[in-house]
Amino acid sequence: MASQANDAKAEGNKFFGAGEYERALSQYETALQIAAELESAEDIRSACHSNRAVCFLKLGKYDETIKECTKALELNPSYLKALLRRGEAHEKLEHYDEAIADMKKIIELDPSNEQAKRSLFRLEPLAAEKREKMKEEMIGKLKDLGNSVLGRFGMSVDNFKAVKDPNTGSYSISFQQ
Repeated sequence: MASQANDAKAEGNKFFGAGEYERALSQYETALQIAAELESAEDIRSACHSNRAVCFLKLGKYDETIKECTKALELNPSYLKALLRRGEAHEKLEHYDEAIADMKKIIELDPSNEQAKRSLFRLEPLAAEKREKMKEEMIGKLKDLGNSVLGRFGMSVDNFKAVKDPNTGSYSISFQQ
């Protein structure tokens, strides 16, 4: 049975090498079904899930990539390729914090991994920029809400000024006409 699973996986690898990702996916799925019957086939199953993930990555199906990588990592938590592929998919979906977490895990497992270090260097400013953008959007929505309520009284949020106390870090609000 193990040899049948390996044969199906090898066939999937051939299809992948030829750029036939859908056919490769099918072969990896066959290998997974055969390997499911075996007790000690975590390595084959983990590799097949990771290989399916890279097929989905090539096809631009990033959510599927993440799911397959997560399955591979459940079987083998220190599988660097699966972490790397999941991080790439998270980056494509602009899930920068999740991608950063995967890259940090790779560096924790393999401190000499230059690809993960480069990715981390590239991702951190993107994550900070996204957080800042989300914060600005939220402030804008809160201002709109405040203006809709205050407008009934002939005021707007622009009539109020928040001043931060440098000693305590708390804010005081003052009214200005």
